[in-house]
Amino acid sequence: MKAIKRDAEATKARILLAAKKEFARRGLGGARVDEIAERAKANKRMIYHYYQSKEELFRTVLEEAYLDIRSAERKLNLDELSPTDALETLVKFTWNYYLKNPEFITLVNSENLHRARHLKSLPKLHETMRGLVDQVDNILKRGQKSGEFRSGIDATQLNITIAAIGYYYLTNRFTGSFLYERDLMDKKSLEERLAFNIDTILKLVSA
Repeated sequence: MKAIKRDAEATKARILLAAKKEFARRGLGGARVDEIAERAKANKRMIYHYYQSKEELFRTVLEEAYLDIRSAERKLNLDELSPTDALETLVKFTWNYYLKNPEFITLVNSENLHRARHLKSLPKLHETMRGLVDQVDNILKRGQKSGEFRSGIDATQLNITIAAIGYYYLTNRFTGSFLYERDLMDKKSLEERLAFNIDTILKLVSA
């Protein structure tokens, strides 16, 4: 029975990985279950056995994507760092996570086209998001107490800004490279952008 269970878990993991790539590339509407099955070395019947529908599979992929980034954030142990170092670490992490997991950005874009219809059926994501906001709020409070940060900063707004300054740059990298006449994705440009992001956030909160 253990071997069967391990095989089932391995199959589901392959399906989710294949589905993430397909949904990221084509969105929910354009994604093909046949393509997912081929990538996962599984058959369509097995996919529908585990996930009932393409929409349910998309919902699961979306949930896993959000839980993964929140899990990785918790491993940063930000409470053990000084407020300034903690905030800089979070900005670096967010930027590097987006670079290493481009599917996350395209999945979020896709879900926004659906007006968060699938996220609204995943209540556990609220808990993980509250955890991040609370963590940033704690960093801000520690920074205010130490004299590093000014008061009156909303943790939710700061979270949105940290995400936005990386997210916008990467989602507009093709049009931006053309319009600004520079390769926004070469090594030097990426390093400069990360330094700019860190400087922007720290100046925003600085006392």
